[in-house]
Amino acid sequence: MRSKLYIAIVAALSWACFFKPAVAAEKEESKSESKAQAKADLQVLVGKVQSKFSEGKKTEKEFADELKEFDALLAKYKDQKTEDVAQILLMKAQLYLQIFDDTEKGTALIRQLKTDFPETSWGKKAEEMLTSLQQQEAGKKIQRAMAPGSKFPDFEEKDLAGKPLSVANYKGKIVLVDFWATWCGPCVGELPNVLKTYQKYHSKGFEIIGISLDQDKTKLTDFIENRKMSWQQYFDGKGWANKLAAKYGVQSIPATYLLDGEGKIIAKNLRGEGLEIQVGKLLDKN
Repeated sequence: MRSKLYIAIVAALSWACFFKPAVAAEKEESKSESKAQAKADLQVLVGKVQSKFSEGKKTEKEFADELKEFDALLAKYKDQKTEDVAQILLMKAQLYLQIFDDTEKGTALIRQLKTDFPETSWGKKAEEMLTSLQQQEAGKKIQRAMAPGSKFPDFEEKDLAGKPLSVANYKGKIVLVDFWATWCGPCVGELPNVLKTYQKYHSKGFEIIGISLDQDKTKLTDFIENRKMSWQQYFDGKGWANKLAAKYGVQSIPATYLLDGEGKIIAKNLRGEGLEIQVGKLLDKN
């Protein structure tokens, strides 16, 4: 799954970079022994975090010892307002945001980053991170409201060919609303399952509405033609800022919604054979 989640943070500092063994870390000449020690201390702590994460541990309680070590390091280097010490605080924030899924505590730490390290590159990017987190929370709220059994909020747009596009146009049909992109590996990986289901059940009343988060129209149209994706597609060229992705709080793709003939959500994010099985249950009986 390709995710927009915490895109500003990832742009500032890749999570994966933190999860490299210390021996693979990029070497830098330290300006002082103390600065070098702060970096070394962080690398040791990162190794401990990596080990627990690889074991499947994901809760604040399970990382209690490591969180205490983060606090100890921040106290140890409290008089240093350097990039390396700012990274210690940012790493702690990312644990809350990406592993513990605790936006409140994570946001508080990003605010602290902005306040305590304003002259570092991380402190200067903190406002961008906070804006991204606000957008994430708004998206989560929308997603929670779009649970199975609820009505899918409709839209009225034009497809790639300039034809009217809305869920209401498919009243009485089983519809898959599919947020995707040609650059999304998991989306392309799911495509054979989507195509198989469409070819098997289209004649019985199964339709698809594609909502592409691509930015290159030519690449998109060529891909659609080559893969024989004959259903309607919405495209505005804005990538993650796609109008409909924003409307529905989509934070990762592929994101799919299977709707009944009245536009009610039957299921979300069906994968593999799950889509074919669910559509079959709805249409084979007809």
